[in-house]
Amino acid sequence: MKSVNPATGEVVVSVEPHSSKGVEKIINSVDKTWHHWKNTSFNHRSQLMQNLGSLLKSKRDELGRVMSLEMGKVFKEAQAEVDKCAWVCDYYAMNAEAFLANESIETEALSSYVSYQPIGTILAIMPWNFPFWQVFRFLAPVLMSGNTAVLKHASNVPGCALAIEDLVHEAGFPENAFRTLLIGSDKVENVINHSAIKAISLTGSTPAGKAVAQLAANELKKCVLELGGSDPYIILGDADIPKAASACVAGRLLNAGQSCIGAKRFIVVEEVYNTFLEQMVDLMSTANFGDPFLNETTIGPMARGDLRDELHAQVEESVKKGAEVVLGGETPYMKGAFYPPTILENVKPGMPAYDEELFGPVAAVIKVKDEKEAIKVANDSIFGLGAAVFTKDTSKGQDIAEYQLEAGSCFVNDFVKSDPRLPFGGMKESGYGRELSTFGIKEFMNVKTVVVK
Repeated sequence: MKSVNPATGEVVVSVEPHSSKGVEKIINSVDKTWHHWKNTSFNHRSQLMQNLGSLLKSKRDELGRVMSLEMGKVFKEAQAEVDKCAWVCDYYAMNAEAFLANESIETEALSSYVSYQPIGTILAIMPWNFPFWQVFRFLAPVLMSGNTAVLKHASNVPGCALAIEDLVHEAGFPENAFRTLLIGSDKVENVINHSAIKAISLTGSTPAGKAVAQLAANELKKCVLELGGSDPYIILGDADIPKAASACVAGRLLNAGQSCIGAKRFIVVEEVYNTFLEQMVDLMSTANFGDPFLNETTIGPMARGDLRDELHAQVEESVKKGAEVVLGGETPYMKGAFYPPTILENVKPGMPAYDEELFGPVAAVIKVKDEKEAIKVANDSIFGLGAAVFTKDTSKGQDIAEYQLEAGSCFVNDFVKSDPRLPFGGMKESGYGRELSTFGIKEFMNVKTVVVK
């Protein structure tokens, strides 16, 4: 099992995967630890979680470098990702006890209430695109709630997976409260079927989510699935176009466009279409792609060459079906898995750029007549993860976001982003369940009714 620097093609980390016996031993050890860990106090867990947050802050450059080397993230973005992981650790360290406090319910009984109790060892199946953040937004609430966890990380970021395990141990958590399983996808079924695994959290593609959900269903185990997205951004006629274009480009190019909640479909009413497109072209054409460690670089390589090639095939197929390339659209003649910022217009149903998730720096711009058609096009998708609307009429924008857009997170006049204080997740083929906030920490708890007569 190895990671390859997508900017240079050089091997970064090479490790031996765990054997079947090794996996069995780890899971059993984590399960054994849970029987002790679930009885520890919130104060004790909080102290360890704050230690973990402090370690992240002190090692942000070192950990950011691991991310940049393994999956090509621009170093500045990698440092910011480490900071966000520290934030979620501190957030749950401070709030978990209150989130999981007993809730009294008045009945005829002497006492009746809801108690939140941990259920055991949770399996996390995590992707490479945010190799620290995706894990920590799972890890912090799970450990603070009294559960334990095992991680099956993406096979191309083993260095990140092992670094996270080391951090947890260095923070003072029991050795087997959290462990990394160095296994390929072909070994996941056996882990899901293991009697000690009580639930699964997966962040990844929709096909991967469907496969895991089927396996979990056979074992009657709960899943939280955060899957793909093709987030629509509506630009209405009264929008502040410079601000809208800036936010849309930032949302599209973050992490080289490799984000489930990345801005992907830009639905623009015709009266401002030309102005918006012109400004989007100007902004995206000035983005610099190259060595992720250079200060002037704003876009690093895609995580793997095969992912870059798949993206380019989607662009070519869309063009073949009538889409027009406004910017980019050609694989550069340079070393590394790079792809240029690309804009497609005249995007219609039946094209990959309209129907599928474009997991890279490619924007699909769609012209519509009015607000009504914009909402219809926005919802014309199998996905429902994030969405945004841009308008100077914030009341109208709020109404569209709250009542009319089919997505788990809807933003007005900003690009979609996750926040530890807010629930995060999707609908339709973007998955189900929620991470973060009070909702996320309760997903893997036994919501227990207690009645005393």
